[in-house]
Amino acid sequence: MPAKDTIGCSTCCLMDQTLEEALSLISRHTGLAEILSDGPHSLFHEEETCHSFDLRYTVHAPVADINIASDNEHLRRATVRVLADLTEICDRIGVERLVVHPGHLWGEEVRGAAERALNRSIGDLAAIQEEANVQLAVENMGAWDICFFREPDFLDRLADLGLGFALDVGHAHVNGNLEPFLEHGGAIHVHLHDNSGERDEHMACGEGEIDFCRVMQAIPRGATKVVEPASFQQYERSLEYLRSVAP
Repeated sequence: MPAKDTIGCSTCCLMDQTLEEALSLISRHTGLAEILSDGPHSLFHEEETCHSFDLRYTVHAPVADINIASDNEHLRRATVRVLADLTEICDRIGVERLVVHPGHLWGEEVRGAAERALNRSIGDLAAIQEEANVQLAVENMGAWDICFFREPDFLDRLADLGLGFALDVGHAHVNGNLEPFLEHGGAIHVHLHDNSGERDEHMACGEGEIDFCRVMQAIPRGATKVVEPASFQQYERSLEYLRSVAP
């Protein structure tokens, strides 16, 4: 099974279990796990668990309480500090990629301030990355008006700072711009899941409308690939399907 060590699974679908239980289940199917460092899987509490498994790791930064585009400078700085501390943990456990959301705003009246905050934060992340071994990858977001980085034109800003790009194919599909993202290329990390094009359903790959033959052909060879499903059964179905369409 040549894809066993290359298509990983996110722990996002196993948040009802301990990190140890989640990694044990994932390790039966693949050699790559992405840890959503939030809630019961927070690496600020579960770092030692990672050493118990012979796995490659990527990490998804917390999503619940942080916002790198916060117009509140105290909160923005706190968010950057959390990410800096998480980067140190990632280096200690040999993480390959750290995925970060690009932030959001709470209303149009603060969009300008939030954009300026985002610019400061990605500059801070670039500085953090210079001191780290893990590569930081900023993820494109789905069809939510409050979110930043929904279009490919943000990629040039990341490239100018030396930051990586995490392509979420499901998010790009609901925004109707998956093909422009694939044509641009440059992703160092990819989230794989499917949807009908109407909302971010996180379906098993092959059960929605995304052309995964095209996706798998276009993904850069060195990119880490992780399925981000709603359930572990969807990961198992995705893995079987992706093996059938992989070039």
